[in-house]
Amino acid sequence: MLFPARIERAVWNPPLEGMPFWKAFAFRVARMVLVLARDVQSGDLTLRAMSLVYTTLLSLVPLLALSFSVLKAFGVHNQIEPILNRFLAPLGDKGGEITQRIIGFIANLNVGVLGALGLVLLLYTVVSLIQKIETSFNHIWHVRQPRSIGARFSNYLSVLLIGPILVFSAMAVTAGFATNSLWRHLLAVQPVSELANWMGHATPYLLVIAAFTFIYMFVPNTRVRFFPALVGAIVGGVLWQSAGMLFAVFVATSTRYSAIYSSFAILILFMIWLYVSWLILLVGASVAFYRQHPEYLVARSGEPMLSMRMRERLALVLMSLIARQHVHGGTPWTIERLTHQLGVPMKSVGLVLDALCESGLLAIGGEDHPAYLPARDLAAISVKQLLDAVRRADEDPALTPHSLPAPAVVELLLVKLDDAATGAVGTVMLRDLAGPAPVEQPAKPALLR
Repeated sequence: MLFPARIERAVWNPPLEGMPFWKAFAFRVARMVLVLARDVQSGDLTLRAMSLVYTTLLSLVPLLALSFSVLKAFGVHNQIEPILNRFLAPLGDKGGEITQRIIGFIANLNVGVLGALGLVLLLYTVVSLIQKIETSFNHIWHVRQPRSIGARFSNYLSVLLIGPILVFSAMAVTAGFATNSLWRHLLAVQPVSELANWMGHATPYLLVIAAFTFIYMFVPNTRVRFFPALVGAIVGGVLWQSAGMLFAVFVATSTRYSAIYSSFAILILFMIWLYVSWLILLVGASVAFYRQHPEYLVARSGEPMLSMRMRERLALVLMSLIARQHVHGGTPWTIERLTHQLGVPMKSVGLVLDALCESGLLAIGGEDHPAYLPARDLAAISVKQLLDAVRRADEDPALTPHSLPAPAVVELLLVKLDDAATGAVGTVMLRDLAGPAPVEQPAKPALLR
């Protein structure tokens, strides 16, 4: 157990219903801190951060070279070096040395010498980094469906080509605004001068928070609402800036690294800073996820296990909702909307939906936001078939009822149970789960509106 049992009980036992807002908010924050600490301690986030460090080392120069070639057409390619210096500032003087080496690699990279195969490999390393980032974020958001090939190509290409242009255009506008004569005159006024000084200190935090918000909303293959993404970005941005200050102190006082590792000390410190940066980014994504899906803030670690009766109950509820929308007209259900509607963890909902899809009862439509629709005529499928599909889900072909012989008395009992279920619900069709059509409210007279 990561925390003492007394702290765990004090945080998880009190019910939040009926509490004052401030007290319930404090308990929610405490529970999120415990869950985040548990996630980091389990090693899943740290392993993914390490994997991203390795991929970053392979794709950093090709990524910057591609951005350099795009920005060179707009005449702002010289801005890459200041941004690298800003990112590597926590490394102190060693950060400037790493920046010069990376810029040297980019300058010496000749695309014409690489040839077609080399260019393809260069693009592959860049795309693999973005793909691995998406995989890590999808894992945090419990999304098992990756983007389609077409969606990946269009989204990744837009990030690689348009992203740098927008970033450096914003920087150019900011720089132009700072050198404006009217702005310089306004700075002479005392309140404006103090406000500008405060904004100067807050701007790095605001830029990082804006970048993190965009990443948290864009990267996962699911709909992330703005406010949860902003909350995660605020936590991640503050942690990242604070970690940068602490890491700068660590580098300044870690002279023994240079004595032990000699010239490798720069690379080791660079890898440590990359690891800290990726871990903070993933922690912020986890905060956004738990803010949008508070049903995952539970005392027990891992996904909740569904008993067989809960699987059957969840399957009936899901099919009722899907059938109702299909029969009476309405927007098809996505897994995100079903999760939000039922308050059940997404993995549990997806487990039952997958079973219904594999049995041919449901079909998936759409690519970016898949929706679930009946695959067959609802009036021709009985509830008994639905329950059988759920019971047979994830059954190992090597271990089935036919491969497990039973005494005659047991076989007779099982047949009676199956016949009893058929007699009880065999005549109830999935169309009946849709229920009656909703009653439309009569329009109010104009004078009462």
